Amino acid sequence: MKRTDYISWDEYFMGVALLASKRSKDPNTQVGACIVDENNIIVSTGYNGLPIGCSDDEYSWEREGSDTKYQYVVHAELNTILNATGKSLRGTRLYVTLFPCNECAKAIIQSGIKEVVYMSDKYANTQSCITSRRMMKSSGVSTRKLSPSLKSILISFDTI
Repeated sequence: MKRTDYISWDEYFMGVALLASKRSKDPNTQVGACIVDENNIIVSTGYNGLPIGCSDDEYSWEREGSDTKYQYVVHAELNTILNATGKSLRGTRLYVTLFPCNECAKAIIQSGIKEVVYMSDKYANTQSCITSRRMMKSSGVSTRKLSPSLKSILISFDTI
């Protein structure tokens, strides 16, 4: 008899995005993302952080003032698209822990991603997310909030 308590594809891929978010050095918001093809194969992962070659210790992580993180940080969605390094993203799904901003929506649309599955929408009422929703809707990119059946998934480094 096979197991029946396994996680769904959505839970699996959002779990990968959540795990990727743990790599972010951002002290306030950690976002992870995962791109999956039509065969449920992971194409790319990423998280919000500085570009390759820019030291996490040399750039600001501040949210206010003249030198803020917003000038330097690459969002998880864009990082994941860029990490795909030339692979076609046409028809893929993007799993992301936070609903994409308008700048990431542009990259999502241009890369050919057809569906965005997200966990949090805490900035839903900001102009950035309103604009993002509008652009994705008019370009045919579907969006849906994931409502997992599980509250948590335990990952242990203990040997099995």
